[in-house]
Amino acid sequence: MRKAVALALALLVSGCGVTPLKPRQETDTDLVGRYFDLLNRAGDQGPEEQERFLEATQHPDFTGQDCALGDLTLDIYPAMSTVRPDPEWSPDGDDPPRGSVYVVAVSLTIRRAGAAIGEQIGSQRVVLLDRRVYGFAPCPKS
Repeated sequence: MRKAVALALALLVSGCGVTPLKPRQETDTDLVGRYFDLLNRAGDQGPEEQERFLEATQHPDFTGQDCALGDLTLDIYPAMSTVRPDPEWSPDGDDPPRGSVYVVAVSLTIRRAGAAIGEQIGSQRVVLLDRRVYGFAPCPKS
C-alpha cells in the first residue's frame, strides 16, 4: 500500500500521467440558462432591481422600447431542453436582431409583493451577441 502511494506521489510530482483540465467553455445554452437565473435573482430583490436588470440586458438595437413593470416582478423558468435557434424571428416584424436568436419554452409567474397573481406558459426569445445574452423587456402591445 505504501509503495502504491509513494508511486502515485512520485508520478504527481514528476508530472507523469497528469493532464491539466481545461476550463469548460460555456455553451450558448449555459449562457441562456444563466440569463434567466440572473433575471429571477433580480426579481427576488424587488421590482426596481428586476427593472434595472431588464434595462441592462435589453438588446442594444431595441433600447428605449422597454416597459416599466411597476410593482410587479416576473419569475421566468425556462425548459432548457427546448432551447433552439430561431433565426427568422424579429420583435418588430422587420429584420431579425443582430446576434443569434434563440427561443425557449418558459413558465412565467407574475408577482405583486411576493404573491403570485398570474401564471402563463409560453415561449421567450433571447439573443446571444458577443457572448452576452440580451432579451426584449416585456411590453404589452396596444
